[in-house]
Amino acid sequence: MVIGMLEQDFMAYALFGLILNFTFSMLFGFYLSNVIGMQEMMDSKGDKEQEWWMPLTLLIPYVKMLVTLYRVVILQIYFINQGRSHKEFWIYMTSANEQQS
Repeated sequence: MVIGMLEQDFMAYALFGLILNFTFSMLFGFYLSNVIGMQEMMDSKGDKEQEWWMPLTLLIPYVKMLVTLYRVVILQIYFINQGRSHKEFWIYMTSANEQQS
C-alpha cells in the first residue's frame, strides 16, 4: 500500500494527475495566446530569469529511472543469477536490517 491506497490505485491517480496537469497547462497557454496574441507575447516578454533549480526539475523522471534500473541490476546480478528468488529480493529491498541470510 502507498499512502493508504493500493499501488494500482495510486498509479492511476498519479497518471490522471499528470494528464490533467498537462491538459490544464496546454489550455492555459492556448487561452493566453488567444487573448494576448502569440507575437505580442513574444514581444512583451520580460527579462526575468528562471530560478537556478527550475532546470533541475527536468531531471526528476530520469533520476527515478536510474533508481529503478539500479534495482533491476541488483535483482538480476545478485539474486536471479545466484539462484535466489524474487521473494528474497523483495525481503532485501524492504528490510531495514543490513544482515540478510
